[in-house]
Parts: sequence; structure tokens; C-alpha cells
Amino acid sequence: MRADRLMTIMILLQNRGKMTARDLASELEVSVRTILRDMDALSTAGIPVVSEKGKEGGWRLLDNFRSTLSGLHIDDMKSLFLFPSGKLLEDLGLNSQALDTREKLFAAIPNTYRNEAQTIWERIHIDASTWRQSEGKVGALKIVQQAVWESKKLRMHYEQANGERKERLVEPLGLVAKGSNWYLVALRNGELRNYRISRIHHAKVEEEAFDRPQDFNLAAYWEQSKTDFIQNLPKYDVQVKVDPEIMKRLQFTGKFVQVIETEHQRDGQQIAATVRFHDEQEAIEFLLGFGNKLKVISPKDLPNKIVALAKSVIEYYQSVE
Repeated sequence: MRADRLMTIMILLQNRGKMTARDLASELEVSVRTILRDMDALSTAGIPVVSEKGKEGGWRLLDNFRSTLSGLHIDDMKSLFLFPSGKLLEDLGLNSQALDTREKLFAAIPNTYRNEAQTIWERIHIDASTWRQSEGKVGALKIVQQAVWESKKLRMHYEQANGERKERLVEPLGLVAKGSNWYLVALRNGELRNYRISRIHHAKVEEEAFDRPQDFNLAAYWEQSKTDFIQNLPKYDVQVKVDPEIMKRLQFTGKFVQVIETEHQRDGQQIAATVRFHDEQEAIEFLLGFGNKLKVISPKDLPNKIVALAKSVIEYYQSVE
């Protein structure tokens, strides 16, 4: 894009001091005529580029000018206007100035970039919350955040999946927002662990600091952690035949239910599919809800277990006065 080329010209002139139109054309793989048009565009946008004649001549920026966006491409600049979810910024105590910050950034960028920035600002809004938002408790987030910024050890009572609380002393390395949930990535006894902030109780920042691993990359670690988590999830596959009318409903399932294979649909006939669950009990409870619109083919003993659950539900409600 031309805006990227104009920014590149500014960076080249800033870094090298002076360049001829021919040198710029060679560097950017365009014609000299294109460079001359670009120089006119920069001058019109208020960028002080001047041309010097003679053997040692060339294009340069006035000495008192310095680009405030050196190194940024058009996509980089656009990304600055894609502010994260307001709820996440609010959790971090940063939401109150979000609009002012964007206004200041908009005022600071060259005229060449303003149309693109305005387009992003007006047309894209990021909302990381879910449709059925459950407010996770983030009371400990401020304390955890302090420990992360100051590289100090954190003592906390952490609620495990079974509801039991254990005291933990950790070295907090970073915070990650996954959807609308916050997670702490920390070292405990030399091992990297992930802790859900909503399960942290009675957090306290210790006076003792720790040395942050120099080679630790939070984003890279989190991506690998997600991959490992997904690969290690238990898998329970069920082969079924499904009425075409409920196929879309089956495919639009919960986050832990996955349709991994279907056959080509034939008019009026049931569709064979493979549905993946975490475990047998999850499969029984889920498939029962489709009634006679879905038939289990395998595992062979699964239909009897679905029937047993259905009978127990009937018996329960028949006994209720």
C-alpha cells in the first residue's frame, strides 16, 4: 500500500540522512517517477522533506523533524486502534482513559494514516465477553497484578477443581485474558503453572522479590499450554445416526462437544456422524436430550445406559407429588 511506502521513505531518510530519488526507487522497487510523486504527497501531508541539488544532493528530512511512528507499517498502526474489550481494560484499571488515549494517538499520527485509522476506529469493536456472561470473581486481580509488575512472590489460597483450598507460594510471571476470564501464569517449585484468578482467595504480595527467567515468553508459553491442554483432554467418541432436521443443532453444540465426522447427506435418510465427548457420562446426558431424533450405533452398551437414565428420570418425576 502507498501509505506503507511513504512511511518507509520517512524511515529510510531518518536513518540514512540523505538519499537520491534513484536510490529510494531501487530500495522500494518502484520507478523514480513514483518516488517523486511520493515526495509531493509527503510534503502535502506536512512532512518536511527537502531536495538538494548537486553531486552530493538528494532528499532529506529537515534536521528538527523526527517521525513519531518509526518502524510502523499500516497494519501495525491500525492494530493500535483495535482496543481490547472494555471489560478487560476495566479489570486492569485502564478503562477510564481508553477513549482519551485513542484520541491522543489519532492526533499524533501523520495525515497519511488518518483515514485508515478512522476506518478501523469506526468499524471494528472487540468484545471478549460471552453471550451468557457469568461474572467471575476477580477480587484478587489487583493484588496479583501488583505482584506481576513488581516481580515479587505471591502467597495465595487457591481453590482447586474439587473445591478444596490450598495455600500456594508462587512467582507470578504474567496475566492472560482468555475470553472474559483471567489466568495467572506463575512458577511454583520451578514449574510453570496456570491459575484461574476467580479461584484465588486471600492473595498477598510478599516482600521477597524473584528473578524473572530471561528467556520466558508469555505469549509463546500460553499458546503451547493451550495446545497441550487440548491434546491431553480425554476423548470418548460415539457413532450416531441423526435426523437431518437436527443436524445443525447437533453441530452447534457446547464447547466440550464436537462433531468430528459426518457422511454426505442423502435426502430423507439419517446422517451418520461421529460425536466426541470427554467421557461416557457426558455423552449419556447430552444424547438423551435428542430423544428419537438420534440413534446411537456404538459403543454398543451406550443405548442401554441412556435408557437407564431416561427411566430414572421418569421414576423420579412420577414419585414427585
